[in-house]
Amino acid sequence: MPEAASVQAAWATIGDSEFDRDTAVTERAPGVYDVDLSAGWTIITAVNGGYLLAVIGRALAHALPHSDPFTVSAHYLTASQPGPAVIRTEVVRTGRTLSTGQASLFQYDEAGREVERIRVLASYGDLDALPDDVRTTAVPPVFPPMDQCFGPQDAPAPIPGSSAITDRLFLKLDPATLGWALGAPSGKGEMRSWFGLADGRDADPLSLLLAVDALPPTAFEIGLSGWVPTVELTVHVRCRPAPGPLRVSITTRNLAGGFLEEDAEVWDSADRLVAQSRQLARARLG
Repeated sequence: MPEAASVQAAWATIGDSEFDRDTAVTERAPGVYDVDLSAGWTIITAVNGGYLLAVIGRALAHALPHSDPFTVSAHYLTASQPGPAVIRTEVVRTGRTLSTGQASLFQYDEAGREVERIRVLASYGDLDALPDDVRTTAVPPVFPPMDQCFGPQDAPAPIPGSSAITDRLFLKLDPATLGWALGAPSGKGEMRSWFGLADGRDADPLSLLLAVDALPPTAFEIGLSGWVPTVELTVHVRCRPAPGPLRVSITTRNLAGGFLEEDAEVWDSADRLVAQSRQLARARLG
């Protein structure tokens, strides 16, 4: 078990939290779901990509015979805005252990034309039915205790690019990845943090889709600033997380042509690797 000096107060539960309410979908017709994208999960003016993936993930959990995301790949076509949206799903294949579906999220522009924001292909299964056999060389990241880490509320000035979403998250970042906040980025392209939801709701497979995309971008530690929009994001959910805070570690090894990758690992309180992801993002240069 990792050492933790303190954890956030818990008064919300899975199924009864702000995250659950803000990712709720209403079935309009078979496979078609209405959703109201909350302004509470915005970065600057755009809705966070991990939150959007969780919203679409919930719709697919309704549409498919299996309820747990195993792998979810999303292409972000245009920036989503808070407000009404519709998700259209399609069942591609159903099997005994896995089912596959696709989904697209749409909003309307000022002229009333429908605009596709995100397109997703995903496979779902039953995490509780997986065997216990684990053979891995992955090692949990080493974090300082929470009381030696720092969150947005500890910053002397607003964190670049931060906005409403930071009020809904519990973040305690490893000081070794906070050089950018002090004007001295390390250049290593690393970001590590304790992670949870601010209301104390424990993690589940859907909230893991948020966790992989909720930290400050690694581009900050490379010496860049501003919005880093996601082009494509693939998440693998490996097992159902144990109660308690998560640890998220994200690395970037290559920035080229104005694009960078972010590789994320999410570890639970039982030292299990519960989710992995890779995304391609566009960096603002100069």
